[in-house]
Amino acid sequence: MTTYITDFFGMALYRGDAAIFGEPGWLGWWTVFFWGWFLGYGPLMAMFIARISRDRSIRSIVIMLSIVAPIVTCFWFTIVGGTGISAELNNQGAISSAFEGFNLPAALLAITQSLPAGFIVSVLFLILTTVFVATTGDSMTYVISVAMSNEDIPSLPVRIFWGIAMGVMAQILIYSGSGGISKLQSFIVVTAVPVSLVLLPSLWDALRITLTKGREAN
Repeated sequence: MTTYITDFFGMALYRGDAAIFGEPGWLGWWTVFFWGWFLGYGPLMAMFIARISRDRSIRSIVIMLSIVAPIVTCFWFTIVGGTGISAELNNQGAISSAFEGFNLPAALLAITQSLPAGFIVSVLFLILTTVFVATTGDSMTYVISVAMSNEDIPSLPVRIFWGIAMGVMAQILIYSGSGGISKLQSFIVVTAVPVSLVLLPSLWDALRITLTKGREAN
């Protein structure tokens, strides 16, 4: 945890330019991709969180999103990632062989199988992943439907339509292989630039509006 805190900015901005771990490769493009991913994903999640946070205080929202969620995510990455690294160091190829071809599900199963009661842990991970995908898909469907219909509560047919549309697009990307996914990743990074021009100034406006409303309430 101390390393995360002291080296946060260095690790967050590191792209392998110093070649400490060899050629930049994965460190270079993955970091830039996630910068764009978070910027592009921001407006969608902002609308969804604003919807489910109605009648909650700003303090509770900030605590959950800025403190609790990052801590849980940190523990998640540390436990799962650390377990995978440990399994690979103790048994070379145990995880990397399954991960060949960027097969993330197989790598996750290899990690869970390396744990005691591997089958039970794998089932729990499957349930957790299913809930995560369903929740994410539902929130994305809702936000897109709100934006397209200009209604606070979009009709069920509209939500069903966009849910099916996202499922079809996901199937197309799966069948197109790594080439299609690489194109999508490049598209996300490119579109994140104009999105950031709209998103970043709104951060200042949000703080200003929040402080103004707080003073009015008092």
